[in-house]
Amino acid sequence: MLDGLPTAHYTKHRHNDVKTMRLATNLLFCLSMSFVLAGCGGGGGGSSPAPQPAPVGSDGGSGGGAGDGGGDGAGDGTDTGDGTDTGDGTDTGDGTDTGDGTDTGDGTDAGDGTDTGDGSGDGTDAGDGSGDGTDTGDGTDTGSGWVAGVFEPADNFNALCETPRAGNFVDTQGTVTDENFWIRSMSNDTYLWYDEIVDVDPGEYADPLTYFSLMRTFALTPSGRPKDQFHFTYDSEEWRQLSQSGVVSGYGAIFTLVRTTPPRQALVAYIEADSPAATAGLTRGTEILEVDGVNVASGNADVLNSGLFPVANGESHTFLVQAFGAAEPHAITMVSQATTTDPVPVVATIETDTGKVGYLQFNDHIATAESKLIDAITLLGDEQVTDLILDVRYNGGGFLSIANELAYMIGGTAVAGQVFYELEFNDKHPFFDPVTGGFLLPTRFRSTAVGFLGGAGVPLPTLSLPRVFVLTGGGTCSASEAIINGLNGVNVEVIQIGNSTCGKPFGFYPLENCGTTYFTIQFRSVNARGFGDFADGFSPGGAVGGAVLPGCSVPDDYSRALGDPEELRLAAALEYRATGTCPEATGFGTRRASSLISEGVTVKPLWLKSMTLRATPFGEAQ
Repeated sequence: MLDGLPTAHYTKHRHNDVKTMRLATNLLFCLSMSFVLAGCGGGGGGSSPAPQPAPVGSDGGSGGGAGDGGGDGAGDGTDTGDGTDTGDGTDTGDGTDTGDGTDTGDGTDAGDGTDTGDGSGDGTDAGDGSGDGTDTGDGTDTGSGWVAGVFEPADNFNALCETPRAGNFVDTQGTVTDENFWIRSMSNDTYLWYDEIVDVDPGEYADPLTYFSLMRTFALTPSGRPKDQFHFTYDSEEWRQLSQSGVVSGYGAIFTLVRTTPPRQALVAYIEADSPAATAGLTRGTEILEVDGVNVASGNADVLNSGLFPVANGESHTFLVQAFGAAEPHAITMVSQATTTDPVPVVATIETDTGKVGYLQFNDHIATAESKLIDAITLLGDEQVTDLILDVRYNGGGFLSIANELAYMIGGTAVAGQVFYELEFNDKHPFFDPVTGGFLLPTRFRSTAVGFLGGAGVPLPTLSLPRVFVLTGGGTCSASEAIINGLNGVNVEVIQIGNSTCGKPFGFYPLENCGTTYFTIQFRSVNARGFGDFADGFSPGGAVGGAVLPGCSVPDDYSRALGDPEELRLAAALEYRATGTCPEATGFGTRRASSLISEGVTVKPLWLKSMTLRATPFGEAQ
């Protein structure tokens, strides 16, 4: 297994006739908040896997399926390419058998043994699985070797690649169908909801990425959100660079899309030091008004995506921006480059009448975070802080082991030896991890470093605090939620300030084959009390929805820098610490109204909204 993570765009890299989809770290303007993996509307050419978002649209349509066109996205979510859902087995119009014996229009057998269509076929009765290899719809063998409901081990197809990588000693010559069979068997074995996957002939899809997009559940939650919002792939080398070193192509600006449909609004959430965005003078709260001369609020979506989310280094784009509080906008030009993200950009102590309070901004659970978190906790320990405010409002997740380490460093001796999380896989694997083969045992709080980039086994520093204040928002997901859930499970008080978290108690191992790293949900995480039901997130105080924690509901404040004691969420945490109560909502009136916005979508790579484990050479999960 690779020990890395994915990047900020998704490229269908196998066929020249397939469009590159600018996924803007997989969340774009066209996405609705209730259906974040929907497409941008019907129609259009190119091949568009159903779970993946399409480029920014002028409306908030939720069409787009797994076929050749946008379709209407109705039924079970499997688009046929002509806009008609195939959920009822009707004619697809592209020659693909529908499984009910209906004429497919190209002379191929319709599944009832009768050669239909216009006579262009070979006239051979395909009803018994012979003939031209097209699926007959009755579950019999086809030319690809597929038999519905029969699955060979994924290892039988591992590294059989249509295009083996030069210099790679694992890849061997195979076919697209081999790659699809690997995806099918892997999904049937490890996918958490494997019994909700519709079994599809691997031989009928010329692109493994399109085939992978079908290997998931299309069910919705009671609230109407997709049950599986995190099914995606990355080029393996891009994944390695981002996960191990935090390197991504772009400007070093993290954007929040306040509204993803017209009238759109895009703000800067934060920037990376020594990046093109920093050089251009962008700061938190800056609004992006135009991209390459196109108005953000209502302009052409493709132009906006191309400019805001470049997919390669060296792309030059112009922007009209307005800093928070500035009277007039001004123009800037930025050129994309490889930018290194800093997962722990701010560590500070705040003096109060009742002792020092530590503040820690933690943005990503990537490999480089491990040593930075150790240094941060050591510093705060030396300062003898009596409380910690952990800011994870923009931290969507990543490596679960780093969440474990940080939770231990917060709780210290009181949590040592206790259960941090326990993994639950599908019902095929009640006792053994299907990826590592290891026996399923509860994972306890780590007291030593994993050693992602060195230093394995080094004892971790601790603050040994009985409580922690956590600043959260809709961008707080998965591994960040695991910190909250894990500490809450062993009676460390978690006080939540901000908005509800995103709700993702699920995770996966990155699985690599033929140069693509696949992410498919494989497990559910529960804490020491067996609690893992936070699919609607954690919610502070009287907030609606989610698993409720003590704390205060406070909007994001773009008028102040992160770590500024006057920033509203941080200020609310300090007030709650001092008085045990939340600030009055009227206190927000001291800020200009536009600084207090709806949560929006913070644009980051999908894997950084996840719980990710890596399999070690010794069969362990980290």
